[in-house]
Amino acid sequence: MFHASRKIFAAGAVALSLGLAPSGAVAQEFVNVLTGGTSGVYYPLGAQLAKIYGEKIDGVRTQVQSTKASVENLNLLQQGKGEIAFALGDSVKSAWEGDAEAGFSAKLDKLRGIAAIYPNYIQIVASKESGIKDFADMKGKGLSVGAPKSGTELNARQIFEAMGMSYDDLGRTEYLPFGESVELIKNRQLDATLQSAGLGVASIKDLALSQPVTVVSVPASVAETLGAPFLAATIPAGTYEGQTEDVPTLAITNILVTHSDVSDDVAYEMTKQLFENLPEMVAAHAAAKAMSAENGAKGLPLPLHPGAERYYKEKGLL
Repeated sequence: MFHASRKIFAAGAVALSLGLAPSGAVAQEFVNVLTGGTSGVYYPLGAQLAKIYGEKIDGVRTQVQSTKASVENLNLLQQGKGEIAFALGDSVKSAWEGDAEAGFSAKLDKLRGIAAIYPNYIQIVASKESGIKDFADMKGKGLSVGAPKSGTELNARQIFEAMGMSYDDLGRTEYLPFGESVELIKNRQLDATLQSAGLGVASIKDLALSQPVTVVSVPASVAETLGAPFLAATIPAGTYEGQTEDVPTLAITNILVTHSDVSDDVAYEMTKQLFENLPEMVAAHAAAKAMSAENGAKGLPLPLHPGAERYYKEKGLL
């Protein structure tokens, strides 16, 4: 925390640079927004969230941090190295339970929920020339399953298991972020990429515009095998260039998470300003169209932060 005189100066500097609009009696605070790779959906939404918080919450300075997404974000929150983070629902559940295999050496007991936000879709995209048409066709092929122990990679492992397969069935397994995965496919060094993200993710849009691709289906039975928080879902026709038909896949809810050391006032404002500025979030990425305060407190695998709980109670949503 700042020395008193520095506190006044810092608040003034932020007010000048970001044009702060007073919104609540919040003492000088720093809010680091933890996101994901820059070519995913978390990053543009996180950057917009940081902008909203900097402008709308009195006395708050913000920054946005690109990370390896869900698992890293949750561990950073537990360590107090961020104030709000994007994470996949199954990763949040694993963190709260302390699942070592998922990348959590112990229960992350400081984590608290802000809001369920929008669904991630499992999007498997292959180059047309790879000949991959369905999930089983990936045997012997090269696939990027996401950054090591990211939420995407955890999803990939679960789906392979539910399909009676493993990475051993692949000809080559790469553990790369979205953008790097796409570059390898463009350079004909890889056949396919599995990405857990909002619809219209920039990396896949870029790939589909650069060459003919196939959006690979995941059977609805996989959702039944895996159970909650997985759901059967559809990638609508026209989501990506050349995709002429709906493609069955899985979806899983994304969650905004904070930690117990964040003050009730800040957590309240973070929740309130998210939902009061949804048009700005949609402008940053269309995935935000699925966000609503009505669904914010539903189906969370961890306790709400008391500040967030206060917001939902005020709105009659709890």
